[in-house]
Amino acid sequence: MANENPDSPRGAQAVEDRLASALGVEQTAPTGAPGPRAWWRGLDPRTKRRLKIAALLSLAFVIVVSVLLARFLQTENVERDADLALIEAETRGDVQAMLAKLSGCAASPACVAQVRANARNPRLLRHGHVKILQLQSGTAYALSGKTGSSRVAWTVIGQLPVVQCVRVRRSGNPISGIKVSLLALSAPIPNEDDC
Repeated sequence: MANENPDSPRGAQAVEDRLASALGVEQTAPTGAPGPRAWWRGLDPRTKRRLKIAALLSLAFVIVVSVLLARFLQTENVERDADLALIEAETRGDVQAMLAKLSGCAASPACVAQVRANARNPRLLRHGHVKILQLQSGTAYALSGKTGSSRVAWTVIGQLPVVQCVRVRRSGNPISGIKVSLLALSAPIPNEDDC
């Protein structure tokens, strides 16, 4: 037993047995495999400190990635909410509210004319809650700035659906935040057409 390596599991047990008998301590027989505490206690302080730092850095990384991902995915809801607010103003025939929701539209005579035409269109004037049936965004999941057309199919329950195109501009990035601006709203298009 004198030749046992103290670093081997059997050698370590032999050293522990000799120490226990010298101190007069009665050892109980181990039951099952050693648990995680036995593993942790066996580490030197420098290794423990490194593992704690690695665990904290890993946790911080997961939190940062989760926050960025949540901000990025929330942008789809921001566009949907902006489209819904614009269409609700349109169903009321509220030209001023529509112009307020369309970025830069008031400075463009063609855009203002289209907004006024939509606000007077009897097919678009409806009473009740607007429901967006489908939104196909031309700027969906853009990591940076992009401009495109979104196809919005909407209805008021009990009436036929309407499909319109909304010109959308996204700017920014997931770190600083992505801003969604609506630029223009088309007249109704045939239900099966694309923007």
